[in-house]
Amino acid sequence: MAPPLLLLLLASGAAACPLPCVCQNLSESLSTLCAHRGLLFVPPNVDRRTVELRLADNFIQALGPPDFRNMTGLVDLTLSRNAITRIGARAFGDLESLRSLHLDGNRLVELGTGSLRGPVNLQHLILSGNQLGRIAPGAFDDFLDSLEDLDLSYNNLRQVPWAGIGAMPALHTLNLDHNLIDALPPGAFAQLGQLSRLDLTSNRLATLAPDPLFSRGRNAEASPAPLVLSFSGNPLHCNCELLWLRRLARPDDLETCASPPGLAGRYFWAVPEGEFSCEPPLIARHTQRLWVLEGQRATLRCRALGDPAPTMHWVGPDDRLVGNSSRARAFPNGTLEIGVTGSADAGGYTCIATNPAGEATARVELRVLALPHGGNGSTEGARPGPSDIAASARTAAEGEGTLESEPAVQVTEVTATSGLVSWGPGRPADPVWMFQIQYNSSEDEALMYRIVPASSHHFLLKHLVPGANYDLCVLALSPAAGPSDLAATRLLGCAHFSTLPATPLCHALQAHVLGGTLTVAVGGVLVAALLVFTVALLVRGRGAGNGRLPLKLSHVQSQTNGGPSPTPKTHPPRSPPPRPQRSCSLDLGDTGGCYGYARRLGGAWARRSHSVHGGLLGAGCRGMGGSAERLEESVV
Repeated sequence: MAPPLLLLLLASGAAACPLPCVCQNLSESLSTLCAHRGLLFVPPNVDRRTVELRLADNFIQALGPPDFRNMTGLVDLTLSRNAITRIGARAFGDLESLRSLHLDGNRLVELGTGSLRGPVNLQHLILSGNQLGRIAPGAFDDFLDSLEDLDLSYNNLRQVPWAGIGAMPALHTLNLDHNLIDALPPGAFAQLGQLSRLDLTSNRLATLAPDPLFSRGRNAEASPAPLVLSFSGNPLHCNCELLWLRRLARPDDLETCASPPGLAGRYFWAVPEGEFSCEPPLIARHTQRLWVLEGQRATLRCRALGDPAPTMHWVGPDDRLVGNSSRARAFPNGTLEIGVTGSADAGGYTCIATNPAGEATARVELRVLALPHGGNGSTEGARPGPSDIAASARTAAEGEGTLESEPAVQVTEVTATSGLVSWGPGRPADPVWMFQIQYNSSEDEALMYRIVPASSHHFLLKHLVPGANYDLCVLALSPAAGPSDLAATRLLGCAHFSTLPATPLCHALQAHVLGGTLTVAVGGVLVAALLVFTVALLVRGRGAGNGRLPLKLSHVQSQTNGGPSPTPKTHPPRSPPPRPQRSCSLDLGDTGGCYGYARRLGGAWARRSHSVHGGLLGAGCRGMGGSAERLEESVV
């Protein structure tokens, strides 16, 4: 019977181990080894008596409560190098005996308040190599008294739950290196009496606040747990704020200064103590005097310089520190903003800039112009004030029957950025001190005010937002009935209007470009025509000048003028000498058709000569009996 019973026990043990895993039962402790198995989730059939569960180097993406349900005896859980992005609330809720939890090398971005609830006896928590950017303040609350090792290195943390970490009395090792931490709160490690190693390497720390923890140097014999402190790779600003750390004398560390410029690159422990200096605050600019209407927002500005950067505070007219409230807000850069001003806010404000090297102050005067906000000296209820346009003014103008006889308010000549507001004088029996225009737009809920003299019933609003809807009301302000009474406010009417959309710039540019192009084109045509005309005149004048050269006459003979002609001598005929080749421009003889203008000129002279010859020939035949042939020969 023994062999069948043994086989049955082995079969039952084999069935309890997940198929891709290896289970080892050593000295009454069961180890389930499932590393490098390509798992996408936690195997559901893991023996609930498992003491050690290794699920490293798989592809698990999420963890939930069913994964480790009833595994109350689990002591060591390894989930390193998976793809875990989410841990459900109370996923480790049943692991009350867990001592070591390894979640390094995953893709966690955030740890919620309930992500790590359950392991109340946890001693080692490894969360390095994730993408953590936020850890909820209460994420470590279940194991504050038991945790000994906390590793948050190689993440994207700017802040860590300092309150929780500072309440871990058993903590021995704290690794915060390679994060984005830029400040440590004062006294963050004051209660960590057992801390022996603190790694702040490669963060963004420019300074370290004094803490008793750092005084426990490596050579401190009286200290039960000497501290190993590492803070190299930080952009340390070596000024008087780090003088306390310089006096700890740790010559074997290699921290360097990043600023100020005179100390940049020098070894922190090699810089003399006298060079760790600060500069007192200096207020560079501030608001001198500010006037606002009652109900408007007031912004007081104050800027200060110094090393280190000064801390800014404001003191009000009542000599009390101005803190953040529903009405006022003080910003770290020195700006004080009062949302809705009242008469009690008027007075002198003091801007105070402080740093370890000293203090600087500046005074700012705030004047609040009192405007009516209800009451006319009688026992009637309060009427709408200057800042009540959003509700009471429009409601009264639209719903109350007592305002039917009031003159309407009109907005005309509306453009993209302006509009003309018109209103009537109101009841003649009520004297008017001034008119007040209140309006706001859909683009900006800030209420705007305009004060108009009582003699005017028109006002041109400018600098409006194009394409926006506006609500506008006009109120009449009457003088106070007595010296201690406030001026009365009477609503004349309200109006709603919309500004025109903004004209696209391209249309205007297109018109300008088109007009300029036409002008240039017409001007170019005119200039071209003028140039062509001028060139034509020049060419014509040059041609006429060449055709009117002085005539060259030859063989001129005398001409008788009515007297007896001398008898010409008879010469033997001889052949004429060869005529040299002459230029057509100078010779008007036989040109052979070279110059038409010269030929026409010669023809005109010949006709004129024939007419003269004919007259002379008739006279000679009648009176002298001479020969006409002889007369013709005497003329050129």
